[in-house]
Amino acid sequence: MRRRTDPTNGPSPSHGQQYEMRNRLHCMRALLPSERMTRADVVAGLPGAIGSVPDGMAAGVLAGVSPVHGLYASMAGRVVGGLSTSTRLMVITTTSASALAAGSALADVAAEDRTAALVLLTLITGAVMAMAALLRLGRYTRFVSHSVMTGFLIGVAANIVLGQIPTLVGVDAAGQTAVAKTVYVLTHPGEIDWRSFLVGTVALLLAEGLARSRLRLYASLAALVLPTAIVVIFGWGSVSRVAEVGTIPPGMPVPGPPDLTVLSPSLIGGAFAVAIIVLVQGAGVAEAAPNPDGPRSDANRDFAAQGVGNIAASLVHGMPVGGSVGQTALNRSAGARTSWASIWSGVWLLVLLVAFAGLVAKVPMPTLAAVLIAAAAGSLAPSRAAAIWSSGYTSRVVFVTTLAATLLLPVTTAVGIGVALSLVLQLNQEAMDLRVVQLKVDGNRLVELDAPGQLADRDVVVLDVYGSLFYAGARTLQVQLPDPSAAVSPVVILRLRGRTTVSATFFTVVADYARRLDDVGGQLHLSGIDPRIRDLWTDELLAAHGVRIEFHTATSTIGESTLEAYAEARVWLHEQGTGRNDG
Repeated sequence: MRRRTDPTNGPSPSHGQQYEMRNRLHCMRALLPSERMTRADVVAGLPGAIGSVPDGMAAGVLAGVSPVHGLYASMAGRVVGGLSTSTRLMVITTTSASALAAGSALADVAAEDRTAALVLLTLITGAVMAMAALLRLGRYTRFVSHSVMTGFLIGVAANIVLGQIPTLVGVDAAGQTAVAKTVYVLTHPGEIDWRSFLVGTVALLLAEGLARSRLRLYASLAALVLPTAIVVIFGWGSVSRVAEVGTIPPGMPVPGPPDLTVLSPSLIGGAFAVAIIVLVQGAGVAEAAPNPDGPRSDANRDFAAQGVGNIAASLVHGMPVGGSVGQTALNRSAGARTSWASIWSGVWLLVLLVAFAGLVAKVPMPTLAAVLIAAAAGSLAPSRAAAIWSSGYTSRVVFVTTLAATLLLPVTTAVGIGVALSLVLQLNQEAMDLRVVQLKVDGNRLVELDAPGQLADRDVVVLDVYGSLFYAGARTLQVQLPDPSAAVSPVVILRLRGRTTVSATFFTVVADYARRLDDVGGQLHLSGIDPRIRDLWTDELLAAHGVRIEFHTATSTIGESTLEAYAEARVWLHEQGTGRNDG
């Protein structure tokens, strides 16, 4: 059979080709946000793109590389991350915290390898985030305490302000930390370049002043353009410019694979630190910008979106990206309705990069320092610090420790200290919150009383536990259980309703207490037991540990299994001839 042809367009596609084309179109549609794109989203993307130019460039400077890497990352993160984020208005772009962490991770990398290492760092960071999404680790972001995160973010903001002061005034400051560099500037005032100082001051005043006016959406852009015009018009050659830091290539970024020869253990560790910072910040953005008329944000889906955003950023030679508090707020104030606003913001930014790449190279470095200082100063949040300070001794210690670590140590080390401190706090809080009470049987009721310190002869004591029974909590329970050593034939009923999982530490504590009761002729009953726990604590397991425990499975009626255990205990005591139970 001859294929039909069109006299003007040639042979028409076969059914197989048509099916393949439809399938490809379907796959392409599946990658796009499910929300309908609105005109408001297209318009809202433009202010975000304009604002991301100074922010992206400043992030590159903060990481110690050419500003172009921040611009490329901002573009890729917005477009690719916006395709899959569950928090519709979240903007995935460069952030000060991730840039500072990336710069810290690259501190020991040779200057000639720094760009290649940054690109590889971004790729590994994205892979770590994607793996976190696959493992569904989103729920664990809540284990980083508010005191730790606030101390870290305030420390990052302070580091940015102090670290950019030398650039603002045109001083090549010596020192390993931001604090040391600021001290150098203060002790060497003769090295200050007055032209750089003037340009930086004008940019800072514009950024701060316009941020409080109706032109706040364009404050960063004005702080970039007007000082640049001053430098160009007066020909101030002593003021350093972006072109001196790195080349700004014309046209669109060309994708390419990373250089694996710069891979090192420190780079992998730095990627994990950056990933933790970005993911915790992203969770905060999701809380601050909930979906207006839609489902709740999915932390794991946001993890994945930030992961693919970083992978895309690495392919265009960009730096780490994540959910940005400031850019998300700008997106909302610009009238964004769906994820399309972030995507269009990235598209507009690409247009700006292609059209004005030559002008970007002329931007004075003091203006980028001013943009960073203004943004960091606005995020210092003294009110949050005051709230933590009034929350008690523990919160103060944690806050001050994390803040000091962030100011005096590499950011990656500070992140590790913060995470470790959060875990210690969690375990300590579990141990402190655990409380054991006695439930006195009064007819068909259970009355709560303070738990006794010691058990009495032939007594039936019902105990309930408030708090976690994992790890430290289980050890705290071991201390608070009544002492059976001086009693004869005591019976303890430990109520465990609502406990669906238990730790090995808890089993060890229960087994030890059952043996102590058995040594004095007593019994241990566990009431309200979930069937899944009974399936784990088999008779074979108990026999292997030399333990005897009576189990009473939970029913739909609250207290029923506990009253059943109490009745059986009294019958057992009667059969033992131990007399009347006074419980």
